[in-house]
Amino acid sequence: MKVEENPIVQKIGVQVLKVHQWVYERTGGRIGHHILGVPCLLLDTVGAKTGQARVSSLTYVRDGEDYVVVASKGGAPQSPGWYFNLKAQPEASIRVGTTRIPVTARLLGPDDPDYARLFAAADANNGGRYSGYQRHTARPIPVVVLTPR
Repeated sequence: MKVEENPIVQKIGVQVLKVHQWVYERTGGRIGHHILGVPCLLLDTVGAKTGQARVSSLTYVRDGEDYVVVASKGGAPQSPGWYFNLKAQPEASIRVGTTRIPVTARLLGPDDPDYARLFAAADANNGGRYSGYQRHTARPIPVVVLTPR
């Protein structure tokens, strides 16, 4: 078992990620743009069911002008809530460091010609975690391209 698959490590990891997001938000992006050397952004969406503002801290990789994120949810059986929020309303915004950028989301599955390349880039950027998560779930993990408007 990899150390990150240990249930205790997973529980602590979730708490660390929550603290990281809290710091990122509260400092206006001055602290938190990177976590463990990986760049992070804050994704601002509107809840698909609630209509309430939602914020998610996500690692990303750049593809030209685009920001690429992965809807892994740690390999859980279903995609994270922010993915469904973007599916319902693809217009959103991101905060990268101290900069807020309006974006439009494009959701990619394995049948998209850009999927394999972007999944591989995001996976390499995140230490191979996404391919590990994919091995633990039957669902294809979506890639999301966030294009500045």
